[in-house]
Amino acid sequence: MAVRELVENSLDAAELAGILPDVYVRIVANDPSAETANQEPKAYRVTVADNGPGVDPHHVPRAFGKVFYGSKYVLRQSRGMFGMGGTMAILYGQITTNKPVKITTSTDGKSRHIFEMLIDISENKPIILRKDTEEGAEKTGTRVDVILEGDFTRAAQKINEYFKQTALVGSYANLTFVDPIGRITAYERATEAMPPPPKETLPHPYGIDVEALKRMIKITEEKSMEKFMGNKHFHRVGETNAKKFLSFAGIEAKIAPEKLSNEQIVKIVDALQRYPEFLPPDASCLSPVGESILTTGIIKELQPEFSTVVLRPPSSYSGFPFLVEVGLVYGGRALDPGRKLLRFANRIPLLYDESSDVSFKVLNEEIDWRRYHVPDDAPVAVITHICSTKIPYKTVGKEYIADRPEIESEIKNAVREALRRLSLFLSKKGSMEAVQRKMSIYSKYLPLMAQFSTELAGQKKEPRYQQLLKEEEAEVEEIKEEMADRSGNPDVVGENVIEQTTIEDYR
Repeated sequence: MAVRELVENSLDAAELAGILPDVYVRIVANDPSAETANQEPKAYRVTVADNGPGVDPHHVPRAFGKVFYGSKYVLRQSRGMFGMGGTMAILYGQITTNKPVKITTSTDGKSRHIFEMLIDISENKPIILRKDTEEGAEKTGTRVDVILEGDFTRAAQKINEYFKQTALVGSYANLTFVDPIGRITAYERATEAMPPPPKETLPHPYGIDVEALKRMIKITEEKSMEKFMGNKHFHRVGETNAKKFLSFAGIEAKIAPEKLSNEQIVKIVDALQRYPEFLPPDASCLSPVGESILTTGIIKELQPEFSTVVLRPPSSYSGFPFLVEVGLVYGGRALDPGRKLLRFANRIPLLYDESSDVSFKVLNEEIDWRRYHVPDDAPVAVITHICSTKIPYKTVGKEYIADRPEIESEIKNAVREALRRLSLFLSKKGSMEAVQRKMSIYSKYLPLMAQFSTELAGQKKEPRYQQLLKEEEAEVEEIKEEMADRSGNPDVVGENVIEQTTIEDYR
């Protein structure tokens, strides 16, 4: 979890600044002596370095040493919700090893600032042990070194899976991981295209609760509810619609927001949920991976025989916009027989509690795979990505998504479209196999038949049977080209057909 939280902070920082991410991660035993070589759990030093914009040295102590201090409280899509995951990793290291965290950051490349600090848990504030400034290396970015107790033997599989899946949805990033025994795993950038950065937005009226409305009233400078309900506070609510809503709610338009009683606030929130004329939220605050980037990542990491990506139009639940992307992969070198589900939320791989997730429910309860002629043991992987300003996680662990009807419906529609495309591909593949079997028979027996018929007829010149083989060969090439267009990966199309026999072998 420490690796995940720190890496996600690095990716978010680089992406928001429009920088192609380069993230370096290393885990090494803090005490490499022979006595602790085989001891688990033990203290490890976790290093995460990036090439992002860096952190202003004025903000470093509070950004890394104060809980609930961060830049993710604005309403837009981001990997984290509150920006406190990195601080929690640092705090866990302090609790388990009592070692300070070391932060190195540079915003201009000319100088870098180094902090060593602890967190005062009772006061929720940083304790700075060391603060230095050194000459920079003409590179911006942030590096975090934290010493914490962990069991790498048990965590290794999940860490490696996390990097592999992150590289799949983030094919525009360079990721380098060095494990405790020095093995280097590098996921190289496959595209320089990046998802569009999400824009900050205002809360939609359907997503407001009583406490949120109270906070907005406390900080507003508007002197009337008519002005308060306008576009400065709520998403896609104009002056005309604001007047209509206040009339619907039975609230006087000229009353000052701070003059509202608790009963009136509750009345307004209840009316916000029932008023039918609010416009739905738009998706400018979302940043989907996109078909091109996701397809590039799928081909790079999974090398499939067939792949397709379906993007659903933006929708909303409870006033929060969301968007669903689904990738479907068939065959290739990286997939074993059987269905595999890869889940993502705001580009975060979800590695635990798969059976509790809405995507698992859709694939195993809502989809009839037999209808699409896909066997249960077919090598298939389904990739689901949900991006939203508020992912409806079931628990605070943020590992599986609740089965909200709106989200469930979008996933179901996307998976069905992807399966229709796969069904057509498998049909073409079956046609190619039939043609190749026919060619195998022709190429084996036509020369003999031509020779025997020539001898029986007493002729010297054999019949021209080569034209028939050329026609069948052209049919195979036509089917292969169509399959390549649909798979997105022409290098592996038809690779496993008829024991990997090629047309040249038939010749």
